[in-house]
Amino acid sequence: MTQDELTAWALANGWQMMAGCPSLTKPNNPKEAIVRMVLKATVVNLEVKKPAGKWEKVSGAPYASVVADPEHGVPQGLGFDSIPSFSTLMRSNKDSRVFASFGKPG
Repeated sequence: MTQDELTAWALANGWQMMAGCPSLTKPNNPKEAIVRMVLKATVVNLEVKKPAGKWEKVSGAPYASVVADPEHGVPQGLGFDSIPSFSTLMRSNKDSRVFASFGKPG
């Protein structure tokens, strides 16, 4: 996957851009990112924010190693499976964004 493809996938699945990175937020604090993808020139890094506020790299891979998985919907090769409750967090963020748009005038 390319940088643009990863960004498009993330934004379509509940992630939002924060500080230039696709990020997932805390369900009870949608202004604070706790998971982010740092998109660099040749690699993408997956980082998790520690309770002390410091970002920790969980995994990283060259774009060529990250492949779309149409069966499960989550790109393979980046280590999303290393984050406990990742799918629940992603679903919660996506639901929050959908429901937030209901209250806005069209």
